[in-house]
Amino acid sequence: MKESIETKWLGNMAFEWDVNGHKVVIDAKEQVGGENKGPQPKAFMLAALGGCTAMDVVSILKKMRVTDDIEDFQVDVSGDLTEEHPKHFYKMHVKYVFTPKAGKTLPLEKLEKAIALSEDSYCGVSATYKQTMELTSEIVIK
Repeated sequence: MKESIETKWLGNMAFEWDVNGHKVVIDAKEQVGGENKGPQPKAFMLAALGGCTAMDVVSILKKMRVTDDIEDFQVDVSGDLTEEHPKHFYKMHVKYVFTPKAGKTLPLEKLEKAIALSEDSYCGVSATYKQTMELTSEIVIK
């Protein structure tokens, strides 16, 4: 299987990606010559990890019949960049934040299992990143 993305120059430092028929504009910050018309490309590395593992976790928790007890779920991903060029992430941290519905308790062991399955078996972004940087994670239940 092969995937590809088209990157089209919009002028100055702005570009447009065509991602599976969805248009995404990226740009540089004004202090480096851009016009800040969109996010910078490295931010999408964080988003890719968050989205990949979030989809896995929800899919797995649905099979475990846990999602009906979840009021809200979000995945926060942060990354540490090197100081020298080429600046790249050397560490990322994933925080899985669950809010149970009123009167419900979420089974921690099932949350941990779903996250472990995503991180170790299903999320291709996580598998790729693990080859080049440290990945850590935590679970927060509000």
